[in-house]
Amino acid sequence: MTDASYNVLFLCTGNSARSIIAECVLNRLGRGRFKGFSAGTSPRGNVHPLALELLRHRGYDTAELRSKSWDEFAMPGAPPLDFVVTVCDDAAGEVCPVWSGQTVIAHWSLPDPATAIGSEAQRAFAFARTLRALNSRIGVFVNLPIIALDRATLERQLHEIGHSAD
Repeated sequence: MTDASYNVLFLCTGNSARSIIAECVLNRLGRGRFKGFSAGTSPRGNVHPLALELLRHRGYDTAELRSKSWDEFAMPGAPPLDFVVTVCDDAAGEVCPVWSGQTVIAHWSLPDPATAIGSEAQRAFAFARTLRALNSRIGVFVNLPIIALDRATLERQLHEIGHSAD
């Protein structure tokens, strides 16, 4: 890994909410030093409307967002991945494709806001809580001195970020 730029893939099962939000947050907070991507093990085929509404309301660019399979990132010509972060427990338990290179893999468990029940306001709050948690975790991640850390220390740091109280 170099200090120039890092490619990060966020994975969840449906690629409709958590991983999509994480992609947007990283692309904003990473300021060109990080490039965020997202995918799912069984993509739903569309981005959840409440995720899109929240992201647009917070000023994120949603024009290129789409629900897609992780297979796209295991194909020749795909961007080389420096990090893969699962954001749901189901995806973390699945057999991942073999990522080329020295990809660092981490798991950050987050509840799925798409399964929230209740009023529209309660459901919207679940998405906002997910955005807040990802902002916190990704904020710590992008400020790690990655170039100065050995692989084991980096993996430990990512593990600790995933277990932080948001």
